[in-house]
Amino acid sequence: MSDVETAAKPEKPARRSRAETREQAINQIVDIATQEFVEKGLAGARIDEIAGKSTKRKIYYYFEGKDELYRAVLERAYRRVRASESNVDIERGTAVEALRRLIEHDVHYHSQHQELVRLVMNENIHRAEHLRQIEGLPQGNHSVIDILARIIARGEAEGSFRPGIDPVELHMNMTALSFYNVSNQFTFAHNFGVDMTSPEAVARRATQVADIIIAWVTHKD
Repeated sequence: MSDVETAAKPEKPARRSRAETREQAINQIVDIATQEFVEKGLAGARIDEIAGKSTKRKIYYYFEGKDELYRAVLERAYRRVRASESNVDIERGTAVEALRRLIEHDVHYHSQHQELVRLVMNENIHRAEHLRQIEGLPQGNHSVIDILARIIARGEAEGSFRPGIDPVELHMNMTALSFYNVSNQFTFAHNFGVDMTSPEAVARRATQVADIIIAWVTHKD
């Protein structure tokens, strides 16, 4: 075989490890299950419907049943939003600029990941019954509180934030305003003829939400 032929011969793809194969299989199942739970809720979702797009045997190999699969869907949705927030640059510029970047990120993220909003709304119907069974999730969710606490401390040191802002309350306000574009998009559009989902509408909403919250944290008596 010539050097040219040897060079042109494609390399065999690297074989996946057992852990990588397992992770890929679980992610595929959770992807399909997410859509089913978002559309039909926990009560209406059926393993047979999910299995129709995957395989039933594979689902029961990795999960004991529908409730465990639902918890896996919830857990991944929460972990993904927290990971996305951790990637926002909060070190550059002033505290006000850092908070604006995080707020605008959250508005865009919720708009782009509407499954998160639907899943959280559905889990509130169940009074967080399934969320309570996910070990370590509250601790993981606390990462955003830690981020906000750092921004608040910097804002107070810079003299731009009023004293005494609770990072949990700040997170609650950010989340509430980020949710609305998704949770109420259909009723609001019907009642007022407003498209809340276009890129322009989301960008405008992100700016407005940031303006509202920054006015609150910087207001001083």
